[in-house]
Amino acid sequence: VPTKREEASKFVNEFRPLFENEKSMKVGQNIKYDMIILQNYGVQVKGKLFDTMLAHYVLQPELRHNMDYLAEIYLHYQTIHIDELIGARGKNQKTMRDLPPEDVYRYACEDADVTLKLKNVLEKELKKQGAEHLFYEIEMPLVPVLVNIESNGVLLDTEALKQSSQHFTVRLQEIEKEIYEMAGETFNISSAKQVGEVLFDKLKIVEKAKKTKTGQYVTSEEVLQSYRSKHDIIGKILEYRGLKKLLSTYIDALPQLINPRTGRIHTSFNQAVTATGRLSSSNPNLQNIPVRDEMGRRIRKAFIPSDDDHLLLSADYSQVELRLMAHLSGDESLIAAFEHGEDIHAATAARLFGKPLAEVTPEERRRAKTANFGIIYGISPFGLSQRLEIPRKEAKEIIDGYFRSYPKVKEYMDRVVEKAREEGFVATIFGRRRYLNDIASHNAVARGLAERNAVNAPIQGSAADIMKIAMIDVHRRFAAEGIRSQVILQVHDELVVDMLREEQEQVVRIVTESMESAARLKVRLVADAGVGRNWLEAH
Repeated sequence: VPTKREEASKFVNEFRPLFENEKSMKVGQNIKYDMIILQNYGVQVKGKLFDTMLAHYVLQPELRHNMDYLAEIYLHYQTIHIDELIGARGKNQKTMRDLPPEDVYRYACEDADVTLKLKNVLEKELKKQGAEHLFYEIEMPLVPVLVNIESNGVLLDTEALKQSSQHFTVRLQEIEKEIYEMAGETFNISSAKQVGEVLFDKLKIVEKAKKTKTGQYVTSEEVLQSYRSKHDIIGKILEYRGLKKLLSTYIDALPQLINPRTGRIHTSFNQAVTATGRLSSSNPNLQNIPVRDEMGRRIRKAFIPSDDDHLLLSADYSQVELRLMAHLSGDESLIAAFEHGEDIHAATAARLFGKPLAEVTPEERRRAKTANFGIIYGISPFGLSQRLEIPRKEAKEIIDGYFRSYPKVKEYMDRVVEKAREEGFVATIFGRRRYLNDIASHNAVARGLAERNAVNAPIQGSAADIMKIAMIDVHRRFAAEGIRSQVILQVHDELVVDMLREEQEQVVRIVTESMESAARLKVRLVADAGVGRNWLEAH
């Protein structure tokens, strides 16, 4: 394909009828990438889609899904690896464009041939595993939706980010000073070795500190969190690290990721990465923006609508995972709390602490909230005691009290772990499987993790499937009703729309209806929508 865009477009147009033919199925490996490239040239790929990478992801979410690996596993065939053609990664690596066609055609033809052969094998596997609905009705229809969202991109307020950068750099210097005062010396806070020496050799915050094989002190976040109550310096070091990471990952990095052609950032949504079925995102990773602290709020504030005629709409599922726990366990008390529209954390606190709803204190609600979400993730008394900073005995009493309040939740957890032991996997309400190879392991730590995943995967995975169904429905209804507003982000249980002001009523209606009708559960799904001039205001 020639390098000049006009010439390249002529070339692409030769193939346009083929790609835009609704009657033919398009088969690809990571087909979203090809669709985005073609969309850059105005080609809308139409017709049924079959993505071999996603088919394998549905069948084996924990394994790798690249074509070379799949060809070996299913076809016992060794493909030509790309680095044989363009060289190893590095500054001397060529691009495909640098190669003459005679060097490329074997690789390209093999690519197409192997992908089709894989499709023929994988579609039989999908049928055998009963995963056809999940693949054809959820994963494949989501691909054009993601193409659309990624192509739309998001506008950033770079001026606001620059101000935030200055603000937090000053804050970083202040924390640095405080740490040096507490330590009684200056040292490199970014050096794990030096942090370890200050904490354990000089300040001696614990008797026996963990060490690595090379004899260096372990100062990972997990370890430091467990020592938090021993000395104020720990909290400051953790704050420093968090701030520094957010500055480099978001505030200073986001403006660098703006596409010069569109003036927006275009995150990539990864559909075949997480074991649970949730989407992840990269360049930038939008899943890790903290929600509650000042830093996270400033980052969200920098995401803005495309112009003055637009606002941002943020629609968020309300406690979808707890609602799924109510549905899957069938616990009458939990279902009733949702049906009566009670504040679920306050309702749990009332049961836990044996008092009327109106008398629950904010601290009791906080404890109940931590228990509510902790139970979903299979939290232990030790884990809960650390999170709430209470004695382990008290944490155990809270967990025991929780299971007395919601007995069917405990029954569900025991049942799902037992079933996982028998079958080796758990599944979501839409049949998405998660394999748990360590569920019968003799290693207690590995087994414990597998048991927690057995409880959590059907809940998290069902929430992921529900969000995907909602996204597909929103996309279809926007097209059917001629809506010009565009979905621009999906993060956790939230959808963000760049919304034309004049379409507000329709858009809010479509998005909330699509989200709330994505699944029929024993409790109602609820989506809350907010509108604002930036993501923070809307959220």
